[in-house]
Amino acid sequence: MRLQGKVAVITGVSQAGQAGFALAKAFAREGADLAIAARSAERVQARAQELRAQGAKMVLPIAADLTSEEGTKDLIAQTLGAYERIDILVNLAGGLTKYGPSDELTLADWESELNNNLRSAFLCIRAVWPVMRKQGSGNILNFSRAGGIEGSGPNMLAYNCAKAGIDALTRTFAKEGKALGIRVNALGPGLLVTQSNLDDMKPSQDEIEQKWVSLEQLAEAALFLVSPASSGVSGVILPVTRL
Repeated sequence: MRLQGKVAVITGVSQAGQAGFALAKAFAREGADLAIAARSAERVQARAQELRAQGAKMVLPIAADLTSEEGTKDLIAQTLGAYERIDILVNLAGGLTKYGPSDELTLADWESELNNNLRSAFLCIRAVWPVMRKQGSGNILNFSRAGGIEGSGPNMLAYNCAKAGIDALTRTFAKEGKALGIRVNALGPGLLVTQSNLDDMKPSQDEIEQKWVSLEQLAEAALFLVSPASSGVSGVILPVTRL
């Protein structure tokens, strides 16, 4: 198993049928002990129960507001208290919630989208960094957009800016982590076959097969970047798209 003996923190594990839950299942299958986080205590507890029912041996559910320093510090402290180390951090909290013409974006919408996607990732990395530095090892996986600027569609200005920030965050921390044994990478997934995307966009089966990225494909890319197979890889934003 690729992650046997590793402790992985995965944020954004709120709903079944979404990317966070798919990654948690894949990591558990590969032997990782998990700490999963979401803002809703009810939802993260439910996901933990489902993971245990599907064979996960160690799952710690943590309810936390990851846009606050207190929330991220508590996430790391609870994980350390349970497992005494942290090998992997996956920053998946956030997502696209503010969609519409850029000139109609309110300041509150702008701040909300950047906080949920960029601020939360920064705070989680900053909270776990001393732990990984002391260990002399660690893997951090962020989530960008596929294709960089070329993948930035209209009517999602704040989200696009947040994800451009994620790219800069990834590359900068990767350079600073090189001497510390900490690797930092990001995935840029294409259109994912999540339950929410299926409900909102209602694609045909042909569209899914030709253009969409399955959660299994996403999980395999994530496993590669946090496993020993990618030991020489850091500072990479890896697109995951249908060819």
